[in-house]
Amino acid sequence: MSLKQTTAPAGMSMNGSDWTQLLLLSAIWGGSFFLVAVAVTGLPVLTIVTLRVGTAALILWAIVAVTGRHVPHAPAIWAAFLVMGLLNNVIPFCLIVWGQTAIPSGLASILNATTPLWTVIVAALFLTDEKATIQKLAGVVLGLGGVTVMIGLDTLSGLGNAVLPQLAILCAAISYAFAGAFGRRFRAMGVDPVVTAAGMVSGSTLILLPLAAMVDGLPSAGVPARVWLAVLMLGGLCTGLAYVLYFRILAHAGATNLSLVTFLVPISAILLGVLLLNETLSAAQFCGMALIGGGLALIDGRLLRRRSA
Repeated sequence: MSLKQTTAPAGMSMNGSDWTQLLLLSAIWGGSFFLVAVAVTGLPVLTIVTLRVGTAALILWAIVAVTGRHVPHAPAIWAAFLVMGLLNNVIPFCLIVWGQTAIPSGLASILNATTPLWTVIVAALFLTDEKATIQKLAGVVLGLGGVTVMIGLDTLSGLGNAVLPQLAILCAAISYAFAGAFGRRFRAMGVDPVVTAAGMVSGSTLILLPLAAMVDGLPSAGVPARVWLAVLMLGGLCTGLAYVLYFRILAHAGATNLSLVTFLVPISAILLGVLLLNETLSAAQFCGMALIGGGLALIDGRLLRRRSA
């Protein structure tokens, strides 16, 4: 099953609706950090990940049934769902969780924010309509610099230690990049974004369920209600709804533009902390947000095209 995309939508620029959905996706994923922090107080990691994708699968298939969406039966499409689940959930989720057992979350966030860089490279190799340009690469570097400044330059002090966990986070980012390129095929196959999301998380659940059963076993009795609520929200909101947005953006704006969400997630997480936890913004965080904004503008390209017109 090749990653090569031969049928491409015309144009991979972002319109206003795409940007709105991307910002909403970043806000949802930014809030997921709090929910994960609650969930790990009562459940082991593999169990959380399995329940997250499994809950999303149940909710999404219920939506498919209620709305009467067409469910594909072709074996090739279901095989693609399995591959997408492996690339976009199983591999990166497991690598990130393992990596964060040895390195700080700030450093992990910076390494994960390299996703757009890898996506530009992967898209240029495998997608006919998403070629790498100097402007795109400059935008990615500027955005990555903004993430680094916003999270804190001191987090880079850990780059000399724990090499394997850092490589794990980088491999997770590369896996996300391949998932973005691979996922473009679902539009060409004519699969609805909700069905695509349901199929992907179902594939992830089938892979993760036996692993969680062997490693974690059944959840212990007495897990607090807040932990179950956090897992339910992770599955329904941060995975189910989020991946519907994910595949809509992917179909209309392409893998490179979709990957920009990794720049926006830290901003969403910090702003949610300001709004909900009374945290304050530092000068470095304002500077980092400005750099990220500049990087996004370079990658989007519309402002530059207007100025040159």
